Amino acid sequence: MNFGRGPAVVLNVGGTRYSFSREVLKDFPLRRVSRLHGCLSEQDVLEVCDDYDRERNEYFFDRHSEAFGFIMLYVRHGHLRFVPHMCELSFYNELIYWGLEGSHLDYCCQRRLDDRMSETCTYYSAEEPPGDSGAGPRGKARRAAAAAAEGGKWLERMRRTFEEPTSSLAAQVLATVSILFVIVSMVVLCASTLPEWRAPENRSVEEQSRYTAESVREPSGIIEAICIGWFTAECIVRFIVSKNKCEFVRRPLNIIDLLAITPYYISVLMTVFTGENSQLQRAGVTLRVLRMMRIFWVIKLARHFIGLQTLGLTLKRCYREMVMLLVFICVAMAIFSALSQLLENGLDLGTKNKDYASIPAACWWVIISMTTVGYGDMCPITVPGRILGGICVVSGIVLLALPITFIYHSFVQCYHELKFRSARYGRSLSAEFLN
Repeated sequence: MNFGRGPAVVLNVGGTRYSFSREVLKDFPLRRVSRLHGCLSEQDVLEVCDDYDRERNEYFFDRHSEAFGFIMLYVRHGHLRFVPHMCELSFYNELIYWGLEGSHLDYCCQRRLDDRMSETCTYYSAEEPPGDSGAGPRGKARRAAAAAAEGGKWLERMRRTFEEPTSSLAAQVLATVSILFVIVSMVVLCASTLPEWRAPENRSVEEQSRYTAESVREPSGIIEAICIGWFTAECIVRFIVSKNKCEFVRRPLNIIDLLAITPYYISVLMTVFTGENSQLQRAGVTLRVLRMMRIFWVIKLARHFIGLQTLGLTLKRCYREMVMLLVFICVAMAIFSALSQLLENGLDLGTKNKDYASIPAACWWVIISMTTVGYGDMCPITVPGRILGGICVVSGIVLLALPITFIYHSFVQCYHELKFRSARYGRSLSAEFLN
């Protein structure tokens, strides 16, 4: 600390005093307290705290003393909980003031905070430092910075319009139009595989897969071209207004958008450069695969529905539990398939079940039994095999239920996080309607 005297520093928070050494303040976990270490003058100190006593080297903060006591417990022991009988939003405001976030709360308290903020559609941002009135050199510097950033506001507004469907009225309209294009494209894709769709023209699947001049002029070709044009324009605009181009390319949803758009242009280029009647076009396999990749457009709906976003975020956070579930299934499959093959076909018990002629064949029976699907295409016929089948079913229920609990809790937490974020942007949308 470059200001003040004495080996110790006293913090007075709402009448409760805390004494620290100067070196402790340098790396103090609370950002507002650690800022005192770099203060060079009394003016700098008063920008961090509310008052300063030079004689006692005491810094006064007009904040909730009991809330700060709980925050100090977090600094010492690493657990942060709500103050009993204190409003969750008021305590969250104290956290923001001292430099903490809601993520520092324990899981149970974080759930309470998310529920409360979702109900009231209220959120608190970091408290702005004093002296923002615009007077003095600092006010002029802020005005200059604001003027310099004014030109980039439209870019940020465009980015939020395309990336956050609930951020404004224009974003909701754009999201609705995008959803309609996805639905229309999926309907056309599904209808194009119906026999009645191809029957009047007596065309094969290979011919349907080609992008010829005649197919483009048909209603389905026109609709498909319009949808592709919309998706392409949307993707290009989102790429232009993105802050980080490399991060934009690495995002899973953007990769899916590229996989859904690219096949159309590849098919058109193949038609142009190879000719409509070339061997490659007559084979049609490659083009059918590319054409069917349009089904990825359905995943674009994840941008507009919290449910799909929650599913993706849960899978991302629970990949360890998913791997553990896969390991459980593989181990059980190896054990039960070997035993079932031995009991049904390997032993000379008078009757041999040909469905269990090999362990790989028995693996199919194990997986449909453990998941309680039971197609009935193969089943044990010996008494030991049936006993093993019952054990396999019960074991499958237990093994699948163990990791599901962790995945369920993660799903609920992700849903509340996304729901709160949606409610936060909904507040700005309500303000837009009122204004």
